[in-house]
Amino acid sequence: MRLLILGGTEFAGRAVVDAALAHGWEVTVFHRGRHQAPPGVRELLGDRTEPNGLAALAEGTWDAVVDTWSAAPTVVRDSARLLADRVGRYVYVSSCSVYAWPPVAVRDESAPLVVATPDAVDVPYEQAKRGGELAALDAFGADRTLLVRLGLLLGPRENVGRLPWWLERIARGGPVLAPGPRETPLQFIDVRDFAEWTLSAAAAGLGGAYNLLSPPAHSTMEELLTECVRVTGSTAELRWTDPAPILAAGVVPWSGLPIWVPQSEAAELHRAVYGLEVAKALDTGLTCRPAVETVADTWSWMQSIGGSAPLRPDRPGVGIDPSVEAELLGM
Repeated sequence: MRLLILGGTEFAGRAVVDAALAHGWEVTVFHRGRHQAPPGVRELLGDRTEPNGLAALAEGTWDAVVDTWSAAPTVVRDSARLLADRVGRYVYVSSCSVYAWPPVAVRDESAPLVVATPDAVDVPYEQAKRGGELAALDAFGADRTLLVRLGLLLGPRENVGRLPWWLERIARGGPVLAPGPRETPLQFIDVRDFAEWTLSAAAAGLGGAYNLLSPPAHSTMEELLTECVRVTGSTAELRWTDPAPILAAGVVPWSGLPIWVPQSEAAELHRAVYGLEVAKALDTGLTCRPAVETVADTWSWMQSIGGSAPLRPDRPGVGIDPSVEAELLGM
């Protein structure tokens, strides 16, 4: 297949590029030139946020386009309109954040959605992603639009800082604040499993929305952090701590201690992040590798680039202040 990727040089987009090339697809990458394009692709340069920024895409035909844009929906709108007559299928990498709050009991693809518009410019993340969905649907129609609603995405090249933060913290050793309960269930997808399913779905001509995650309780906080200790070879001591004192100290679930959302004290947030229905994706061939493989391969990648993962400048930082951690550990 001939694939166009809008982006394609970082994390999710790069995983799609690598998988497509491995399958022998012809890949074109359109990006701003801030990062080196992957070897083996055709490269087009342009800034979608600037006037005439799509000029490099004025010509060319492709079987599918993959778009990972997360900001102004107008950017997706303009790209989709330009490509509608020359691309077979628009794959928009969206987010399960598009579901309305508070979360309903069954969070499948039919759950209520946030109110959004494809004509918005500066809106919160959830409205930006839903606006992007609407923009793609507007230009390509429901049959030719595949909406990939991601939840927690982990794996090599992660530039948001969630799993890399834990790996770096544990690699430093010493007592580590491990937020309990140990058995807190997690639900996420490895970036490479996302890429493989997305390409197979595009090739099969799938349309509509799909929650793309592992089944619920794919792993636990204990498995994830224990594996971080193992792969780093660290002498770190995980000190499991009840949620109450952590929350009382002002530590925010999900960002203060990445990935962690306690089931009882933050029940709605846990259900929103780790209680998503994924039967539709599983029925269309989604497979998810073990969590231990995701942790090990992320650490191997980090080691290959010097031990510290780069972070996206447009995302807020994550992680607990060392002084707060020390206080909670009684140090």
